[in-house]
Amino acid sequence: MSLTPLVASIVLVAVAELFDKTQIAVITLASRFKALSVFSGAMLAFSMTTGIAVAIGDALTVVLPTFWVRIMAAAIFVIFGFYTIITRKGEAQVKTKKESRNAVFSSLSLIILMELGDKTQFAVIALSAEYRFPLLVYLGVMIAFALITGLGVTVGAALTRFVPLKHIQLASGIIFILLGTVFFINATLGLV
Repeated sequence: MSLTPLVASIVLVAVAELFDKTQIAVITLASRFKALSVFSGAMLAFSMTTGIAVAIGDALTVVLPTFWVRIMAAAIFVIFGFYTIITRKGEAQVKTKKESRNAVFSSLSLIILMELGDKTQFAVIALSAEYRFPLLVYLGVMIAFALITGLGVTVGAALTRFVPLKHIQLASGIIFILLGTVFFINATLGLV
């Protein structure tokens, strides 16, 4: 069994989420609540939204011919790559409100609302459909979210002093476009 779905999921989600609005929200929450509570709530949210996305991606491979699922996955990656590049300036400002006294619930609810329909959730759907190994995709995505959330909770705020946010988002967009192009080429040539 190839570990490509696992590695691709870790790399793609880690790069896509680095300094994304969700990570900025985690940094903000961690400045208000205990880091472990924020991490726990965020990881619960990610496990739920990732599970939904993997299930959708896996189901698409049953309903639609593989070729078209792979073409759609490629298109999603390219579209979100360009979207990330075009809108990278607006992602830097995320405001959160302290509406709950429970840090885990606040983190859980905010992250779920931010991730549903987010580019990363669509990327997970595409990864699951492309590789057809939903468990490896889920595991890879969860590893990436754990790494990125841990980073956001501990040192994320300090990193923005060294690397401009717009450069990180530009790199993320380019990676989405490159992966989409590879997926498209593989689909049209009939490669795995």
